[in-house]
Amino acid sequence: MSANTVKIAFIGFGEAGQAIAAGLRETGAVDLTAWDILFPQDTGAKLRDAAQKIGARCASSAADAVHDREIVISAVTAASSLDAARSVAEHLRGQLFLDINSVSPGRKQETAKLIDKTARYVDVAVMGPIHPARHLTPMLLAGAHADAIMPFVEAFGMKAATAGPEIGAAAAIKMVRSVMVKGMEALTYECFVAATRAGVEEPVLASLAKSFPGFDWPKTVAYNIERMANHGTRRAAEMEEVAATLRELGIEPRMAEATVMRQREMAQIGKDAAVRDTLDKDYASVLKAVSAAAKPRQN
Repeated sequence: MSANTVKIAFIGFGEAGQAIAAGLRETGAVDLTAWDILFPQDTGAKLRDAAQKIGARCASSAADAVHDREIVISAVTAASSLDAARSVAEHLRGQLFLDINSVSPGRKQETAKLIDKTARYVDVAVMGPIHPARHLTPMLLAGAHADAIMPFVEAFGMKAATAGPEIGAAAAIKMVRSVMVKGMEALTYECFVAATRAGVEEPVLASLAKSFPGFDWPKTVAYNIERMANHGTRRAAEMEEVAATLRELGIEPRMAEATVMRQREMAQIGKDAAVRDTLDKDYASVLKAVSAAAKPRQN
């Protein structure tokens, strides 16, 4: 597979698809097409404009997008990953199908079964924020065809490693890791909004600094709140898949399900104008705005 001839289709052209496409396109060595179910709608105008700006051809359908492609990247919402695979399954002709969606190992295995007769499925887990690294964001690959994508990965300097030959191995690492990462974000909200309302932010920070020396709590608080405010809806959907993963492993997802609620709540709070104005400021300003915007619990 030569970097000079790689033809790539994106199924789903939201934040992740756009970021990866833009990073690859800047190499000047790819031919891109994109399809999103919102393209035909008025609400899809921003997505179409983004594709044109990046230099990706806006396909007229999922089938049109994958025609004559070497690689198909599925980058849709978690709830739509199976539908995305169904939309292209009969139109694939041996392409590498990279499923980068944040879903459970079981969902990845189910998706692979949908297309295993027409494409080479690769379970891909994106292991960090998609910005600013874009296509250089660390990724894990799993499945029988994971090695087949490595020439492409190496040609474009991508940071990817294999997690094993079993489909779902990469997803399992991401999902289990998210219990902690997204859970800590939810705990940050709960702990520090409470601290703000009690007027004890500084003593709480000082106490945590003693318990976790070297940990920059003010920076972490501001960062975690910003991530939830800007991406809480998507993170809540991912945490639903985390809960599904835990159930697949025989674990009741009590903390994961609570994290779903906190992430979704913070996504709504993040729409408040006063909150948005503070997201690039210090933790105290962010917490004050979030505390004011959050509805007090009714006893």
